[in-house]
Amino acid sequence: MDLFSLKGKVALVTGASYGIGFAIAKALSAAGATIVFNDIKQELVDKGLAAYKEAGIDAHGYVCDVTDEDAVAKLIAAIKKDVGPINILVNNAGIIKRIPMLEMTAAQFRQVIDVDLNAPFIMAKAVIPDMIEMGGGKIINICSMMSELGRETVSAYAAAKGGLKMLTKNIASEYGQYNIQCNGIGPGYIATPQTAPLREPQPDGSKHPFDQFILAKTPANRWGEASDLGGPAVFLASAASDFVNGHILYVDGGILAYIGKQP
Repeated sequence: MDLFSLKGKVALVTGASYGIGFAIAKALSAAGATIVFNDIKQELVDKGLAAYKEAGIDAHGYVCDVTDEDAVAKLIAAIKKDVGPINILVNNAGIIKRIPMLEMTAAQFRQVIDVDLNAPFIMAKAVIPDMIEMGGGKIINICSMMSELGRETVSAYAAAKGGLKMLTKNIASEYGQYNIQCNGIGPGYIATPQTAPLREPQPDGSKHPFDQFILAKTPANRWGEASDLGGPAVFLASAASDFVNGHILYVDGGILAYIGKQP
C-alpha cells in the first residue's frame, strides 16, 4: 500500500473550499499529503479553512484568481515559501453557465473558457518547472462527461472540458519525459448541495424529472457522491499511477458505457 502513500507531498487543489474539490483534498490528506487550496474571495477561503479544521486537516488557504497569470505566479511562489514546492496539482476550479447557445454572449462564452480551460493551462505552466527540478510530479485536471458528450445549454462548458481533455493529453505528451504524469478525472452526476434541488421529490411524492433522467442513464442507478472521487484522485496523485499518463478516468457510474434503456 506504500504505492498509494502521499506522505511528504504538497498538494494544491484549486477552488477547494467546498464541494468536489474539498472531497478530493480530504482524500489526498488522508493519504498523507499536505493540503493547499485557493479560492477567489477571502470569505470563501475562510469558510474552507473552517471546514478543513472541522475535518481535522491543517490546510493552507490562499486567495487567488486562477485566470490571472501574474496572481498565479505569486501564489505558487508564496506556497513554495510557506509550505514547499508543489508535488501534486489538482485543477478543480471551474464554472458552468447553462444558457442556450443562441442566447449566450461571446463574453459569457469566453468567461467559461477562461476559468475552465485557460486557468488549468496557467496553473500547470506555473508548477511544471519545479516538478521538473524535483524529478517528477502529478497534475490532475477535473474534466467532465462533457469532455465526451454534448448537451443542451452547455456549449461553452463542453467546449472547455473537451479542450481540457486534450490539454491533459498534450501535457502528458510534452512533459512525460520529466516523470510528470498529467491525467484527468471526469465526474458523472454528483450529489452536492448545488444539485440538491434536482433530487428533491415532487409535491406528489414522485422523483424530480431530472433525477429520473439521471437514474435511467446510470447503470449504477444512483447519483455519485463527492467521496467517490477520492480513491481515483489518490491513485492518480500517487506512485501507483507512475506509468499512467494522458488518461481521463471517468467516475460516472457507467453513464458513458451505456446507450440507455429501450423506450
